[in-house]
Amino acid sequence: MSSQFELAQNPTDPISAVKFAPNSSSRLLVSSWDRNVYLYDTLAEPGGKLLQKFEHSAPVLDVCFGRDDNEAFSAGMDWEVRRIDLDSGAQTVLSTHSAGVRNVFYSAPHNLLVSSSWDSTLHLHDLSQPGEFSTVALPAKAFSLTASPTKLVVAMANRSVNIYEMDMLAQAAQAGGHQDVKPWQQRESSMKYMTRAVSCMPNDAGYASSSIEGRVAVEWFDPSEESQSRKYAFKCHRQTVEGQDVVYPVNALAFHPVHGTFASGGGDGVVALWDAVHKRRIRQYQRFPASVQTIDFSTDGKYVAVGVSPGFEDGSDDVPDGAIKVFIRELSDTEAKGKASKK
Repeated sequence: MSSQFELAQNPTDPISAVKFAPNSSSRLLVSSWDRNVYLYDTLAEPGGKLLQKFEHSAPVLDVCFGRDDNEAFSAGMDWEVRRIDLDSGAQTVLSTHSAGVRNVFYSAPHNLLVSSSWDSTLHLHDLSQPGEFSTVALPAKAFSLTASPTKLVVAMANRSVNIYEMDMLAQAAQAGGHQDVKPWQQRESSMKYMTRAVSCMPNDAGYASSSIEGRVAVEWFDPSEESQSRKYAFKCHRQTVEGQDVVYPVNALAFHPVHGTFASGGGDGVVALWDAVHKRRIRQYQRFPASVQTIDFSTDGKYVAVGVSPGFEDGSDDVPDGAIKVFIRELSDTEAKGKASKK
């Protein structure tokens, strides 16, 4: 049976990211605009337990685990990429961009940390070489970052999408300094409006992207005409209010690590599960109390974390009581299975 609960001791300002640990279904990091990274044991007691809080000098825009469940990396409005020792609480600045750092991602097979920034650069950190990093110029401001086992996808302003080979980025990280890394592919977004999120398929076949205009696109890496003819986009996260079609941004995307289906979260406060291959919605959950900003599945696929916060879609700056929350849902065995997986 499925079950869902809300974490106790939530952040005090909007949530920017939720990330499960690579080796634990209960250890969860949450980053927030309140300038903190929070570490929870979600299953320690009813409502979970806040283990520790790590203060930063500015809002934190993203966080991820590192080489083990006691190492984390953060990125934010202080322009810095930081390593956090989750045991001691010690923080180390690994590099400094020249604008806010939107995303940070760690690749275990390559021992590589990648950060993307509004300064139109990537920073590549080979973690076997402390204190060193390489810089790769991007054609536009970075909005979202995702990776598969072999590819890194960067969605940017001007509807630009660069796809890099992880092996090439790992080599560039070892070299240090400014590196001219050519993308494996350069694409234009399938959608007309600004990209909000991207997420890679766990089978290394492609990725999904979402826009501010209530759409999701699914694409495959294979450049062959046959594969490219399979790409598609669809409308979602819309409501009819008094006869009018109200469109919400799709803020969050996350693929299920086992079944390969994916979740989308929107400004309408809704999370939906989709079968990308068979182009169908599997289920839609009851509306959350605010805009869905971020989603992450645990590595074993048994849990999903959903971070909700006001998206200010209505133009109001007010934060209603109870609107900033993290929900943990335990999934049933078949809840996230696609059509092909059913007997």
